[in-house]
Amino acid sequence: MATRERTKELIDGIYNAIIEMDEDAVTELCKTVIDEGIDAYYAVSEGLTKAMDRVGELYTNNEYFVPELLLCADALYTGLDILRPHIKSNSDEKKKQLIIGTIEGDIHDIGKNLVKIMFEAAGWVVHDLGKDVMLQRFVEEQARTHSDVIALSALMTTSMTAMPKAIAMIKAADPDVAVMVGGAPLTRDIAVSYGADGYADNAGEAVREANEMLKRIMK
Repeated sequence: MATRERTKELIDGIYNAIIEMDEDAVTELCKTVIDEGIDAYYAVSEGLTKAMDRVGELYTNNEYFVPELLLCADALYTGLDILRPHIKSNSDEKKKQLIIGTIEGDIHDIGKNLVKIMFEAAGWVVHDLGKDVMLQRFVEEQARTHSDVIALSALMTTSMTAMPKAIAMIKAADPDVAVMVGGAPLTRDIAVSYGADGYADNAGEAVREANEMLKRIMK
């Protein structure tokens, strides 16, 4: 079993390799993670996803552009392909389902895609509606899938104002589904005022928040 220092060394290596667009290094480091018995989900959340959070910041700040973003994503998916089969899950447990999409009027999807990756890595079935999603589509997809959680993303102050209406429509059609929101302009207080059941300010927190929401709702 790897020591704490060794674990940190490998996770930091994965983080830096993603940012540096070094797919070969990501491959070797992720294989070493498995060989040395480090928890695969921890490597995904603390290495791969946190790195892509940083890549998203670099892109937003015009330090990285589309070519760099795509190369980082290639490295990310290479690592995810190696780690995901080793993530522990209870095969007897019914898989939880998530509907996710960026709300209408908003074409930003980097954050949404990172959240999607985290849920997939955690073993959820994810129904990704994409970006600029009409509000009624969330209602229709919930009627089709009967998912446990619906995650709404917004990266602009103009688009986030559609969230209260979306949440009201979703809850009117299915009062039992949990709705989570996230995105740069949102806060937990805003999420509560919109009628959301939960809020996550980054991809790494999203799965934990979703599970906590479901616990609260079941009580």
